Amino acid sequence: MKEIFLTFARYNREGNQTVVSMLNELTYEERDKDRGSFYKSLSGLLTHVLGGTVFFLRMFKTAVLHNVAAVQALASLEGIVIPDGKLSEAQWKQLTADIAVADDAFVNFAAALTDADMKAPVKLEWYAGNPPSVPLSFMLQQLTVHGTHHRGQISQILDSLAIANDYSGINVEFLS
Repeated sequence: MKEIFLTFARYNREGNQTVVSMLNELTYEERDKDRGSFYKSLSGLLTHVLGGTVFFLRMFKTAVLHNVAAVQALASLEGIVIPDGKLSEAQWKQLTADIAVADDAFVNFAAALTDADMKAPVKLEWYAGNPPSVPLSFMLQQLTVHGTHHRGQISQILDSLAIANDYSGINVEFLS
């Protein structure tokens, strides 16, 4: 099971690198224009991807406190602050750097996990406490789905702008 989540983490990193590379080609105005999505702009969507990744990974820490390597993999998240609102160019550069840090933390975290860790309970603060926790493996899947979902939204916006993007043909070199 660990290998599946390590592949998911690498896939998310590759997807985010692809999105960042494409969005770096746009102007500040194009990235920050309200496109009608819940998170408004392309930069807003990417900010949310980072925010979700950091939120999930920080939540996982208490489930694996016994696994020193997994906890250490998350240490790099401590300095990440999720920006709010429209981004300046400096904030955009910081956002994209922080995405790389968070993606590496996800990969390193997944690599450090044991099969026993996959069953570790992750406490939830939603569902009105029912259930009070779910297995880490379920939440790792949710983290992967979250990023994929929002990158799909970015892809749809890029499609509407006639900007070529091919997420069905994602580079698979990350597998090796």
